[in-house]
Amino acid sequence: MNILILGGTGFLGPHIVESALAQGWTVTLFNRGKSAPGKFPTLETLLGDRDPAKGSGLSAIEKAVKDGRRWDAVIDTSAYVPRVARASATLLAPVIHQYVFISTVSVYGQEFPAFADESTPVATVEDPTTEAVTGMTYGPLKALCEQAVRDAMPMGATIVRPGLIVGPGDPTDRFTYWPVRIARGGDVLVPAFARPADSQVSFIDVRDLAEFALRLIHDGHDGTYNATGPAGELLFPEMAAGCKASVSVPVRFVEVGETFLLEQGVQPWMGLPLWSPQGGPGEAPGPSAMGTISRRRAIDAGLAFRPLAMTSADTIKWWADTHEPDADFTRGTGLPKAKEAELLSKWSAQSSSAASPA
Repeated sequence: MNILILGGTGFLGPHIVESALAQGWTVTLFNRGKSAPGKFPTLETLLGDRDPAKGSGLSAIEKAVKDGRRWDAVIDTSAYVPRVARASATLLAPVIHQYVFISTVSVYGQEFPAFADESTPVATVEDPTTEAVTGMTYGPLKALCEQAVRDAMPMGATIVRPGLIVGPGDPTDRFTYWPVRIARGGDVLVPAFARPADSQVSFIDVRDLAEFALRLIHDGHDGTYNATGPAGELLFPEMAAGCKASVSVPVRFVEVGETFLLEQGVQPWMGLPLWSPQGGPGEAPGPSAMGTISRRRAIDAGLAFRPLAMTSADTIKWWADTHEPDADFTRGTGLPKAKEAELLSKWSAQSSSAASPA
């Protein structure tokens, strides 16, 4: 296979490149040459900008097409607004068989619907011409990008909708926090979910996502796929236990009540990753509804998942190789060491007081 990757040097891109090369595929990159420019020195790299209105834009690809270049498929990892997605898809449609667009399950909207599948309606944005990517517009704009690709490639558009992407190289700390924190041992603060059934979590190892994208090309699958995991239900306590299974240090999980965490100003999802406190019965599902998303179509098309303990162990190793020993989390995701210790102390004092006889 001969493929062109739009991007290729960020988080997902390198794993796609490495997996493709391991399979003997020919890979061409198109990027600005600014992020990790020396990462793949032996690969052909076309320099330019995804946005045709910036710098040299897509001129390098235009020249390659005029010179007779053809690719079996394109993998687009880096379009966020429809104008940009449309430009590359329209330009490349005549010289490729398949356009794989990496989208997101966020297309289903802010109030994520439980048990969403590929037929679930996507969210819309009031002004479809906006190019301001915010928490409110990110998903709807990705949905418009999907449509732009389908319009350009009606018989060869493949849409991949991952959820939370995790593993070595993850720049967000949203999952990384847990295996790295657990690997440090001792008392680990974890949320005590008011409704345990609402603690479902969902994510995909970046390497599994990369391999799935390539399998879709190899097998010639078009259409839309929710590419997240695991294969079955995974509750937060099970996820924490899976991370614990990948380390050899003593670990004790201290379950802390949701009301206490909120009173102490701990921010759900970011302040304590993968935690989203739920309201009463009948209220709209929160981020934990992502755990119910249907991935049956993707699994039937070949999506496979490595063991959680492997993802955890490899994430811990990557962190250790790229950070100072005992480094704190600095992206605003997860609890700093001092904050966690403070919360554990307060929770212990409160629990002891509540347990004391009157």
